[in-house]
Amino acid sequence: MDVTKKTLAKLNTVYKGYLEGAKVDRFFKDFGVKFAAGHWAAGPFADRFATGGYTDDPKFDDSIFGQIKRVAAAGVRGIEFHESVFTDKRFRKIPALVKKVRQVVRRAGLVATNMNINLWTHPKWKLGSVTSGDADIRKAALAVALQAADIAAEVGCSSVALWPGSDGWDYNFQANYGLLLDRYIDACAAISRRAADKGLMFGTEAKLHEPREGNMVVATSQKAMLIAQEVNRITGTANMGICIDYGHEQMYGYEPADNLYLAKRMGVPVANFHVNTAKLHSNDEDRVAGAGDNWRMADFCYAAVDTGYEGWFGEDQFTYRMEPVKAMSLSRELFANVMKKALMIYRRRAALRRAQATGDAGRTIDVVKKILT
Repeated sequence: MDVTKKTLAKLNTVYKGYLEGAKVDRFFKDFGVKFAAGHWAAGPFADRFATGGYTDDPKFDDSIFGQIKRVAAAGVRGIEFHESVFTDKRFRKIPALVKKVRQVVRRAGLVATNMNINLWTHPKWKLGSVTSGDADIRKAALAVALQAADIAAEVGCSSVALWPGSDGWDYNFQANYGLLLDRYIDACAAISRRAADKGLMFGTEAKLHEPREGNMVVATSQKAMLIAQEVNRITGTANMGICIDYGHEQMYGYEPADNLYLAKRMGVPVANFHVNTAKLHSNDEDRVAGAGDNWRMADFCYAAVDTGYEGWFGEDQFTYRMEPVKAMSLSRELFANVMKKALMIYRRRAALRRAQATGDAGRTIDVVKKILT
């Protein structure tokens, strides 16, 4: 991000007051904040209670092209994909669709940012994908993942990510934990090599559970960092990092900001961010970003600035009962205002660090209270 004395000086002049409309675009541009949305954030949002989705507009276009159009209409500048958008029912790439999506993305003024590997939707992966006990399933899952890196490069993404939604366990003694871990590391090493060959960063995204009822194979960002370290040791590169999903951190009640400093100290790249809102110790609600505990989110944004994050902040949200363009626009706007508060605190970082050195919470609150309330 572009955080300098010159840009920070604009916070009380050009960007005084609440940010909305065109001022959000200017703010993001001035400070180099790259904001994206997953294509799914522009969808109809089906769940097990409303399997056909919550959108009753008969003209709603749920094709990938309709989703791209809505992401652009929300004022968002980047878009994330799933590789399954570009494949048929047999997991084969559709080259013409890849080409057309790339063209439509560019015409819409968007940037393709990250390619997520979908290894959970199809029943084939119900007992695991790259960690399955069936060697043929593992081979097929790895083929999907490697193809995802190829598609990511063709579409113009800068990274590819694996969220192991189906890999894990639901009951005690169901899984051989060590064997699952070995298989996951082996798969990640292969994907990281392919990603590096394509000029892409590779990351894994942690989540405590859901859809798994017990645990996913990568339940926390700390475990994700250890896996990335081991994969980078095996491959002799620094190409594997992590994707931190803000709502996933909320699920196990950890401080998202702290994990950014841990990743930096451990030498693990942060490949991508997913931003949204969820309640502490709850499920992954994926609500509008900035509509929750904004002291906590501002702390996270401050940490992103302070640790030198240069990547994208991508909306990963399922705003079931809200019109998607409105929901994406609100997330963009609210996130900009939380980031502004974080930057205002960053401008006072010398005073904050002096207060932090005392260990006195009262003194640190005095530094930030007028900015955050």
